[in-house]
Amino acid sequence: MTNDLEYNTEREHLIIPEYGRHMQKMINYAKTRETKEERNKLANGIIAVMGNMQPHLRDVPDFKHKLWDQLFIMSNFELDADSPYEIPTKEIYEERPEPLKYPQNFPKYRFYGNNIKTMIDVANTWEEGDLKEALLHTIANHMKKCFLNWNKDTVEDAVIYGHLYELSKGKIDLRNSKEDLTDSSSLLRTKSKFANNNKKGGAKKNNSNNRQRKRY
Repeated sequence: MTNDLEYNTEREHLIIPEYGRHMQKMINYAKTRETKEERNKLANGIIAVMGNMQPHLRDVPDFKHKLWDQLFIMSNFELDADSPYEIPTKEIYEERPEPLKYPQNFPKYRFYGNNIKTMIDVANTWEEGDLKEALLHTIANHMKKCFLNWNKDTVEDAVIYGHLYELSKGKIDLRNSKEDLTDSSSLLRTKSKFANNNKKGGAKKNNSNNRQRKRY
């Protein structure tokens, strides 16, 4: 009796474990049949059983197509049977997609975010004038704010102007500008004040809920 016991470590590897070992044995049996007529009959019967095991996928488009693909995958692409769909190949199944490139425009200054580069590109399309000058200083102020979010210390305007010149590939040059950007302490104080207001509002709301609660 002990000799008849089977351990999972000694059993065949399940290609799609969700269908269980008995389904894998049925597919292996179908591969051993000599006539194609018998293999086709067994394949259609196996597809019917697989469909009953996955009722939540019946509304999924190409449900039957997916089942047939899984059948050939579980047979290790060795089942010689007719399919109403194109039979997948092992090469296509094992093919790996190319790695996606991360959309990082300037990895050197990640703390500015990708939107800054879009703003700079739009500013370069504007005609010279007061509006463009105001837009460029708005972008520079936003860059300074982003820099302070990353580094809580102060930052000189010359650093921001230098980064803006570099990110615009020399098209925007405010390095000799006489107009100062918003003071670092003001940007940090505004952020701190906003954060404190959110905390107070949340605490007040909680206290209000507690007062309305009855105690017995």
